[in-house]
Amino acid sequence: MGFDAVLLLSFGGPERPEDVMPFLENVTRGRGVPRERLEEVAQHYLHFGGVSPINALNRDVIVALEAEFATRGIDLPVYFGNRNWHPMAQDTVERMRADGVRSALVFPTSAWGGYSGCRQYDEDILRAREAVADAPELVKLRQYFDHPLLIESFADAIRAALQDIPAGRREGARLVFTAHSIPVSADVSAGPPDEGGKLYSRQVAEAARLCAAATGFAEYDVVWQSRSGPPQVPWLEPDIVDHLDELSATGVDAVVLCPVGFVSDHLEVVWDLDNEAHQKAGELDMAFARAATPGTDPRFARLIAELVEEHLTDVAPRRLGTVPGYGCTLNGAPCAVGCCEPPRRTR
Repeated sequence: MGFDAVLLLSFGGPERPEDVMPFLENVTRGRGVPRERLEEVAQHYLHFGGVSPINALNRDVIVALEAEFATRGIDLPVYFGNRNWHPMAQDTVERMRADGVRSALVFPTSAWGGYSGCRQYDEDILRAREAVADAPELVKLRQYFDHPLLIESFADAIRAALQDIPAGRREGARLVFTAHSIPVSADVSAGPPDEGGKLYSRQVAEAARLCAAATGFAEYDVVWQSRSGPPQVPWLEPDIVDHLDELSATGVDAVVLCPVGFVSDHLEVVWDLDNEAHQKAGELDMAFARAATPGTDPRFARLIAELVEEHLTDVAPRRLGTVPGYGCTLNGAPCAVGCCEPPRRTR
């Protein structure tokens, strides 16, 4: 199959205060989330002027990707669409059709398997194509959690963050990886049914292992952040803030956090880590440094270009890990029958 374009498909975020509540309503539609909970989360966005960093960061990635395509002789326009805020994926696919695009590669801004990390992007593609007559064929690119360029970028960011720890505490600094928590039931169903489940948590653990090895850390922790939903529903634990308490109790007085589960500084990164976790570390007299996410690193655009070239030139995929990866799908079909089944909503 030949390709006419690339679509960067992301989560979306508000870009002004009046966008915040409509955006959150889009995110939580059909989930029965109480209004008071939305208003609580809205304050996180309003703390930063009602602007999520994600859209601007994605536009920067597109500029870098277009430049990378130019150096590689790849003549494909790059489009931008979101699940929850403008530019909406449906509107972008309609514009692609109007521009004459017949088939496109889709890069999701999630490196992972699981419902939220992979299948929900398939649903976005399916919904957009169903809404647009004569929509282009859309091929989603594979999961890239263990791509060498992603691991190299995180490793360099960890090294840089370590230098922000005072010299007297640097040697004993604890490396802690974080990723977005999900319900335990969603992790159990993550991946093709015959693969044993827990694909998301296994991939996060593998990426953390690769990053730690690349930076020479023999010991490290993998924890979770940004859980939501009713307290009676089990989510992946421990939470990062609770984990800092546990580390302090064992005598750890310096920590380097690496948000390995995020490719750019989403609101969850800047709120949960730069705000809440940083504040907790201060209360514990713990030196704190947070590694940068890879989205602003030039290697991230190179990574996307390599994924595209896998389809344009049949170049062999580059992977460092041993945990399975999937994600390459056509027109919103799941990776396999029963793969990453949508979670049941609990009110």
